Amino acid sequence: MRAADRTMSHRSGDERAAAHPPESDRGPGRRGGHRGPHGPGGALMPGEKPRDFKGTMSKMLRFMGQFKLLLVIIAIFAIGSTMFSIVGPKVLSEATTVLFDGIVAKVAATGTIDYDAISRILLTTLGLYLLSALCSWVQGWIMSYVSQTTCYRLRRAIAEKIDSLPFGYFDKAATGDVLSRITNDVDTLGQSLNQGITQLITSIVMVVGVVIMMFTINWIMTLITLVMVPLSLILVSLVVKRSQPHFFAQQALLGTINSQVEETVAGHSVVKAFGREDQSIQDFAETNAKLFEAGWRSQFLSGLMQPVMGFVGNLGYVAVALAGSYLAVMGAITVGDIQAFIQYVKNFSQPIVQLAQVSNVLQQMAAAAERIFAFIEEPGLPAEAPRATTEGIAYDVAFDEVRFGYDPSKSVLDRFSATIEEGQTVAIVGPTGAGKTTLVKLLMRFYDVDAGAIRIGGHDIRDFSRADARSLFAMVLQDTWLFSGTIRDNIRYSRLDATDEDVERAARDACAHHFIATLPGGYDFEINEDGSNISAGQRQLLTIARALLADRPMLILDEATSSVDTRTEARIQQAMDTLMAGRTSFVIAHRLSTIRNADLILVIDHGDVVEQGTHQQLLALDGFYASLYNSQFVDFIDELED
Repeated sequence: MRAADRTMSHRSGDERAAAHPPESDRGPGRRGGHRGPHGPGGALMPGEKPRDFKGTMSKMLRFMGQFKLLLVIIAIFAIGSTMFSIVGPKVLSEATTVLFDGIVAKVAATGTIDYDAISRILLTTLGLYLLSALCSWVQGWIMSYVSQTTCYRLRRAIAEKIDSLPFGYFDKAATGDVLSRITNDVDTLGQSLNQGITQLITSIVMVVGVVIMMFTINWIMTLITLVMVPLSLILVSLVVKRSQPHFFAQQALLGTINSQVEETVAGHSVVKAFGREDQSIQDFAETNAKLFEAGWRSQFLSGLMQPVMGFVGNLGYVAVALAGSYLAVMGAITVGDIQAFIQYVKNFSQPIVQLAQVSNVLQQMAAAAERIFAFIEEPGLPAEAPRATTEGIAYDVAFDEVRFGYDPSKSVLDRFSATIEEGQTVAIVGPTGAGKTTLVKLLMRFYDVDAGAIRIGGHDIRDFSRADARSLFAMVLQDTWLFSGTIRDNIRYSRLDATDEDVERAARDACAHHFIATLPGGYDFEINEDGSNISAGQRQLLTIARALLADRPMLILDEATSSVDTRTEARIQQAMDTLMAGRTSFVIAHRLSTIRNADLILVIDHGDVVEQGTHQQLLALDGFYASLYNSQFVDFIDELED
């Protein structure tokens, strides 16, 4: 099942806003679908350039260190393939010469055509081209293995890095950007690596080999051909210079239009409800028009490359044909040499264009690799050396002068202290942004405190490993989180060894069995990726069932009944009371009527406990809690009167 990762970024809106300012590069929508310059087809177009080409390529070579021998073998076969194809025209020219001389002799009645010699030459040429094809196939097969294995290792390294990164990284990073690195960037690198390395080798060998073969035929015609090279390079650079900005614009607009489509599809009900269809269509049309403009300009200009190179090549053919005819009349070269030389001229212009393309491909590969390695090299969580174990400890919790802020300059909790005895049900209440959910994150060691300590059973929570600390808690959050898969798998996620009977019992206790039974397939009903094929309340019931199945000694409920109706809430509350009996439980609630039976209520404001006690004690104080409670009661009465 694929995690939706929504739990990993849960925090109240005011806390998030206080911790991190809005980021302009975040793509809209739930999953931040902005692709940026690494979108589809990016490997075939000029892309962004790396900041440190040499350094990135050096890292890439070190990462591919295990393939040193294979890369050498690839180079050998690539060179062999190119060399065999280079020698072919020269050998074939001998057959042309033999045929031409035989025809001349036959016309002059002084001889005949030597078909045996022609057959031998043609068989030799066929053998050379077969060897060239075999070498090309072998190097292509090995290069595909190397490039795909490299992509596999990079994806694995990114996945491992995701698991080892601190929680704060994902609060700051755009989700779409992280996904882009493991999808678009790795794919771009793989494609560029596969075609770039071999094309670089074959193009260089082809250029050098062809020049050498042309010099062996005639140095005058070779110099005439080489004069065309600067003209080709100038024209190619002009085309690339003019087309590249349009490619950049096209890729950026692709990212924008993808984001617009994703945002509209994800929020189509809101668009419909507020009658914003026309505005959505207009926004899309404007971006689409800009994309059309950039697209046709980039494609048109890049399409000029082939006719420009064809024009220069034809000039070369004309010059070579004229010079060759003159030299043939003078007896300096044979007709077969002219035929071979013209073929070499054709083979000479092609690798020059390929080298220009390879330069761009390598730039793209380096840009993608730079983004990937930047992510892999992000500092992860510090290595742990647990000094205590959770086995046999008491489940009391003490917050001792805790200070914490997502931004070191702005504290969410400041000198927060509280003591919770084992088995108590503790309610945490307060206005939005007061730090309630932050306490949960600290308990789960999603973050560590900046100062002070949190102790469980007398041990500083940092003395436990993160896995051990989290194994103490079952958790139900306001933001329901499910995975794509069956309902049974979603409930069983908290305890993989649970039987089907255990799963059904937990669902019954969470008041979820009835609605599950009405779904097609029951417990085998498939939940889609974002859980939109069941209601919000049903999603919350499933997360409660998952927590019930976990059966852990401590419990965290963050607005766990916020998405259910009043009757279901009452039934769930009964199940919760059974679940929380004998367990240390933390309940975050905005509806204060749901926590009246709590053993202890902590009232938090501005990161500190301003009041604490039972419901009746706090009402008797007639302070902050009483004000919150009475305001909700008045609002409820007003709703009934309306």
